[in-house]
Amino acid sequence: MELARLTTGDVAYHYDKSIVLVFSGRRKVLSTSLYNGGYHEDFEAVFNRDMTQGSGMPCESFAPTYVESMKIVAERLGLAPELTSGMGTAAHMENASIVSRSYKELTVTAIVTGGVETNGGRVGDPASYYKTAEKKCGTINIMLVIDADLPPGILARALVTCTEAKTAALQELMAPSRYSTGLATGSGTDQTIVVANSESPLFFEGAGKHSKLGELIGLAVMAAVKEALKRQSGLTPAQQHDLLRRLRRFGVTEEALWQRYKEEAGANALIKAQFIAALEKMTAVPALFPLGVLFIHLYDEHLWGLLEKEETWEAAEKLLKEMAAALRLKTQEGMLMQEDYMESLAMLLVRAVVERAARAVSEETDADDA
Repeated sequence: MELARLTTGDVAYHYDKSIVLVFSGRRKVLSTSLYNGGYHEDFEAVFNRDMTQGSGMPCESFAPTYVESMKIVAERLGLAPELTSGMGTAAHMENASIVSRSYKELTVTAIVTGGVETNGGRVGDPASYYKTAEKKCGTINIMLVIDADLPPGILARALVTCTEAKTAALQELMAPSRYSTGLATGSGTDQTIVVANSESPLFFEGAGKHSKLGELIGLAVMAAVKEALKRQSGLTPAQQHDLLRRLRRFGVTEEALWQRYKEEAGANALIKAQFIAALEKMTAVPALFPLGVLFIHLYDEHLWGLLEKEETWEAAEKLLKEMAAALRLKTQEGMLMQEDYMESLAMLLVRAVVERAARAVSEETDADDA
């Protein structure tokens, strides 16, 4: 089916688990793909293909190597393998986002698929390999089409601006890395293809943030990345408005809190299902979330070297006391800052569940006596 017709005259089609962008004229293409990657001026099309086979299964492969497999995909799509570049992904094409931004005669279009729930990472995170013969499926895949002519170097600069925009979108969503306590700057397998219209009368020699072209690239890519992440995995500002979700990158999970709770609860301990329900109800207290977010950000600032430990811990202790007050805890004992920063917040959350459960038992007993 025809998915979109661009101002360049190029048409994006959706078929065979793929989005295929067929060129209507001469194009300059810069691709990060291992398959026909690099700079080219003779391509007829580019594509993005969903390589998933099913939940929990590895990405589909048609040959021993990634390049050979993608060549077969190109042939299946009816394309000339030597005149195209393509990307594989674990995201579904039905969740793709297409966003265009224009100024006067200039239009920029971003076609994006992606998800960072399992593969989100921060640049500089610990690596998983040194040398590999295989290329994994990409996660945030971007086809960026610029309806203007650009010299090769500026096409490369457009790729940089596009990457910055993707990272900015992730930062605004506070998407976590799955490999460290940091915020994600992308996934570990992102791929991008940038296309410029060689036949356009418009010619630009700048694609950085000071240029209008750079602005349009930023706006289109940021919007498309956010929309694709929403469609693929539900990553939205509303989903991120959840303290427990925000704390996961520091190892403060429901399971970790449950283990601590079992050690402290005593005779009136809740079963696990009751504990998780009580924890979720407690962390939904409206006044708690902004205080918790401030607590987290203080720690980020410290980890980034922007705050000294002493001032970080001092400010964090004030926030802990405010959180305790918001949760109506009776005592401040044991709620002061510990040497382990996140352990301090974990202790407060567990103590809050313990006290709330104890109050509930006491109220039930009083009701029975009455």
